[in-house]
Amino acid sequence: MTTTEEPARRSGRTRDAARTRAEILAVATGEFARLGYDGARVDEIAARTRTTKRMIYYYFGGKEQLFTAVLERAYEEIRQTEQRLDVEHLDPAAAIRRLAELTFDHHEDHPDFIRLVSIENIHEAEHITASEELSRISSPAIDVLRRILDAGRASGTFTADVDAVDLHAMISSFCFFRVANRHTFGALFGRDLVAADQRAHYRNMLGDMVIAYLTAERGA
Repeated sequence: MTTTEEPARRSGRTRDAARTRAEILAVATGEFARLGYDGARVDEIAARTRTTKRMIYYYFGGKEQLFTAVLERAYEEIRQTEQRLDVEHLDPAAAIRRLAELTFDHHEDHPDFIRLVSIENIHEAEHITASEELSRISSPAIDVLRRILDAGRASGTFTADVDAVDLHAMISSFCFFRVANRHTFGALFGRDLVAADQRAHYRNMLGDMVIAYLTAERGA
């Protein structure tokens, strides 16, 4: 009887541990995004979960490791979204626009991701640099962008001499700024960059901007 029950018990413990880790990461994401790395407290994260501070240290090792795990989870989410991107059947211009829209949508739907990246930049990417997982995570979007750019140039559709990483930076800059700077931009210029009635306008603006850059006539 022990032979049949023990695997089930181990499986149950594994599921419970996975659920506990996921709950801790979800709460920690909100706390770090709201208060920053220095402001977030492990005691408060534990109080808002069904676990203890001791168990958080057991699962993650400490506050620094917990924040790194939060970053890893946030980046993994966007990588998974990129992996589901299907643009191989589209012409190069439509494919680039679709990829830009995906970034636009993800950044708008995940404001905590924007805050976490901003916080990590304040810390000069020290947690990302120290993370073996993050250092080896490649962006599927970069590979897709590279193939689209090659196809667009081969067909004569794209004229810009730009690599995939620079184009990714161009797309991400607009999407990131729109969410990260909405409050200061609104206070200075009286315009809400994430207003629902302006969403389609900014989404189209991003696509138009990128396509215009890639297809512009260029002199010698």
